[in-house]
Amino acid sequence: MSAPASKSPATLHDVAREAGVSLATASRSLNGSARKVNESYRLRVVEAAQRLGYTTNLFAQAVAKGSTTTVALLVADIADPYFSSIAAGVIDAASEENLVVTIAVTGRNSQRELDTVRALRGQRPRVMILAGSRTTGSPFEEHLRAELSSFEDTGGKVAFISQDAAPFATVLLDNRGGARDLAVALAGLGYRDVAVIAGPAEIRTAQERLAGFTAGLAEHGVQLPAERIIHADFTRDGGYRGTQELLATGATVDLIFAVNDVMAVGVVSALRDAGLVPGQDIGVAGYDDIPTVRDITPALTTVRIPLEDVGRRALRLATGTARDGAATGGPAGPGAIPTETIIRESTPPR
Repeated sequence: MSAPASKSPATLHDVAREAGVSLATASRSLNGSARKVNESYRLRVVEAAQRLGYTTNLFAQAVAKGSTTTVALLVADIADPYFSSIAAGVIDAASEENLVVTIAVTGRNSQRELDTVRALRGQRPRVMILAGSRTTGSPFEEHLRAELSSFEDTGGKVAFISQDAAPFATVLLDNRGGARDLAVALAGLGYRDVAVIAGPAEIRTAQERLAGFTAGLAEHGVQLPAERIIHADFTRDGGYRGTQELLATGATVDLIFAVNDVMAVGVVSALRDAGLVPGQDIGVAGYDDIPTVRDITPALTTVRIPLEDVGRRALRLATGTARDGAATGGPAGPGAIPTETIIRESTPPR
């Protein structure tokens, strides 16, 4: 005996036929159309749908209306606590608005970022948030802006985090000002022979933090020689290798500033492996105040950015629900996210 044929799911055509109405009327009755439907027809359609077990395709509706309930968040490296903390803030704010967050990783590769934006546009997210630092001289930046402009022209919303990305909404981070304040505080503690493990030279965040730190030192008459600036990857291993390169030059330093905390963790490890005591033989400072650095030994001096709040602001800015004066373009200034210098055991007074 053969198995009974499985029954196909009811379609909208089936509902319209069952209710005795046109396909268009059935669609408007069930899909929340702005066009009014006679109430008696609407009730007939709803009852027919219930009898047939018909379920509306919410994704198809969203696509037809121009967007889904999805927020697309692009980050450089989700394993980096800087980006995962921002992501936590985006997810928290999105949940309040019944939106779902998907995360894409660009690896700080400008072409990959562009390709990812193009792919995401086909999925019609409601919002795209780009959290990676901009790259100086990128041949893909103009194409990226064109893609994002087209996305906004079709009803999507875009927000950037970090540098000004006008005409798009931007949550500004005052990297230069935060690094300047850190340098002033460290110079005030007596540090004079300073080196910097900077990120890749083309990354604007690294440029801004290096420039601000250099300016802050200069205010106290402390010079930063070019040979004491080591460019390395924006990773823990980059900080480790950059410190090895610095120590190999034989330079005598009393402080190493890494332009992010993840790199600073690598600096601490490299110093220990070289037989030096971080915070005692050489001070170490970072930037971002990721949760990890509060618990390492010695606890790391750094610049605090409220990263989860940054993520929340970006989502609210893009959806038009921002209530806290988040910056929307223009140079970092009164509207930029405030930072705070945090002095810990890794930089005791000299």
